[in-house]
Amino acid sequence: MLLRTAWLLLKDRQAAEEAVQDTFIQAYAKIGQLEDPQRLRAWLIAIAVNRCRMRQRTWSWRSIFPAAGSVIRADEESGGFAAAEELFMAHWENAQLGEAIRSLDYIYRECLTLYYYHEMSIREISAQLRMPENTVKSRLARGRALLKQLLEKEGMKGGQ
Repeated sequence: MLLRTAWLLLKDRQAAEEAVQDTFIQAYAKIGQLEDPQRLRAWLIAIAVNRCRMRQRTWSWRSIFPAAGSVIRADEESGGFAAAEELFMAHWENAQLGEAIRSLDYIYRECLTLYYYHEMSIREISAQLRMPENTVKSRLARGRALLKQLLEKEGMKGGQ
C-alpha cells in the first residue's frame, strides 16, 4: 500500500522504497504521538506522503541518472481461471495506467493516488494534505481530465 503510493508519487522505485523505509523509521520513533490506533493507516499514509514531498523538494543525483525500468507489478486477482491473454491485457492496461499517472504533475498524482488507490474521501484528503476540499475536488477533476487525454492518446479503451 505505502510502496505503491510512494512509487506513483515519486516515479522511481528506489526513491519510493527509501521513502517507505523513512516512513516506518519516523513512525517507530513517533509512535507515541499516535492518539487513535484506529487511525494508524491514515497516519502512515500521511507520513509517507510527506516523505515523498520532501524527496521531491530535495535535489538528488537520481534526477540526472534515473533508475531505468523501475516497475512495481500489481497483485494479480486470485481467480486462476482467466485466460492467459486476459491476464496479459489486464497487466498491460494496469501498466499503462500506472505510466499515465506517473506522467502527471505531482499535485494531481497525489490527489488521484489518495482518492483511487487508498479510497480516501475528499474530506480525508483535504485534512491529510491541509488544503480546502474545493482544491482537492479541482485537482481530482483536472487530474482525471489529463489522465483521460493521456489514455486516449495511448489508445486505451476509451480513456478508462
